[in-house]
Amino acid sequence: MLLSEQCYKKIDRELAKYPDDQRQSAVMAALAHAQVELGWVSPEVMQELADYIRMPAIAVQEVATFYNMYNLKPVGKHKITVCTNLPCALSGGVRAGEHLKDKLGIDYRGTTEDGEFTLIEGECMGACGDAPVLLVNNHRMCSKMSNEKIDALVEELKK
Repeated sequence: MLLSEQCYKKIDRELAKYPDDQRQSAVMAALAHAQVELGWVSPEVMQELADYIRMPAIAVQEVATFYNMYNLKPVGKHKITVCTNLPCALSGGVRAGEHLKDKLGIDYRGTTEDGEFTLIEGECMGACGDAPVLLVNNHRMCSKMSNEKIDALVEELKK
């Protein structure tokens, strides 16, 4: 087993929301729980989830590769996604991304040598009025990110 018993209990709660013949409806939540536990979703984890949910492995892979919220390769402890869609780009998203690249010494899709940070260029996060917007580990949205706020965030995450 690649996932913990606790993770499977969370997946079971998701599966309980659907009739037995529609278990596949819980695949996105199952992938998310696996990713929270392991940091990424490997092909082996996708196979294990497919077996557990009782659906074809290719169907799990299709979902995991369609949505950009799933990490299909190892990432840093802190994955920072910068919204660079046009509204955010025009409202500081480009500046925020460049500042993070300089501060972390990596480019988009790069991971720091110590494995602490991965920087990702992201799509619209639905918070254009709060630009520039960053998303930390797919769970924490940070809005109106000045260089000072970015510096404070990076320092906080390092602790």
